[in-house]
Amino acid sequence: MIVSEHLTKRYGDKTAVKDLSFTVRPGAVTGFLGPNGSGKSTTMRMLVGLDRPTSGTITLGGKVYSALPDPMRHVGVMLDARAVHPGRSASHHLLSIAQTHGFPKQRVNDVLEMVGLASVARKRTGGYSLGMSQRLGIATALLGDPDVLVLDEPVNGLDPDGVLWLRETLSALAREGRTVFLSSHLMSELSLIAEDLIVIGQGRLLAAGSVDEIVSSVAPDTTRVVSDDAEALAVVLQGTNVSVTSIDGETLLVQGRSAREIGAIAAAERITLYELATERLSLEEAFMQITRDAVDYGIHQQEVAA
Repeated sequence: MIVSEHLTKRYGDKTAVKDLSFTVRPGAVTGFLGPNGSGKSTTMRMLVGLDRPTSGTITLGGKVYSALPDPMRHVGVMLDARAVHPGRSASHHLLSIAQTHGFPKQRVNDVLEMVGLASVARKRTGGYSLGMSQRLGIATALLGDPDVLVLDEPVNGLDPDGVLWLRETLSALAREGRTVFLSSHLMSELSLIAEDLIVIGQGRLLAAGSVDEIVSSVAPDTTRVVSDDAEALAVVLQGTNVSVTSIDGETLLVQGRSAREIGAIAAAERITLYELATERLSLEEAFMQITRDAVDYGIHQQEVAA
């Protein structure tokens, strides 16, 4: 488990992280989101001991990173997939780490096989594509068979097959009870990988919870219903905290009742339905709304005189 408590980091007169508190639970993949300059990288660097908090704490299993005995057996980290000597092969890179930390040589072969690099293990990493480097970075993070994985932008550069592999791998690791914490700007992919989300902006916590909870907090699900008896259906669907909007003579948009409830009510009233579909914001749309007032660097439209 990862726990941040009132975490703050200042660089001179700039505060990168402000009183940030959150929990990353084991057994789930948690996505870490925020606009550019939001403090994500600084938070991750403090988590793994590369930066020291000005105040507050961020811990792994109740301990700060520097207090972990044999840290690679507890937490696997990938913050920069390109941080490998270009003249080394993947196998030599991993072997040097394994020997330094007392891991068996067989573990090197195991993780190379796991990430799909066994066939190019002896090639120099300077010739690797971004996707291959990402796989090597993940292999390095997995080398100590850790309980916690911390990955910064692990999807970058992966082809569709690699993205699917990563999704299945991270989900499988989480099902084993491990804590998986990753950042990404690819919202569509995070919505498929992550169960929980932590959203920050300008160093502050903006939202935390499951993907469904966070999206619903921005805008509740809307159910689109089409029936040739929409007027009668609108009447029977009314209730406390229920909103029914008529779009045309046959189409209703309903909030406050699920598609299952609407279907059951329509069946009981013998009203025929031609369409019944739940519509919701995408994660990207929800993210844009949550962070709209916490963007440091963005493109602003300007009026241009004709």
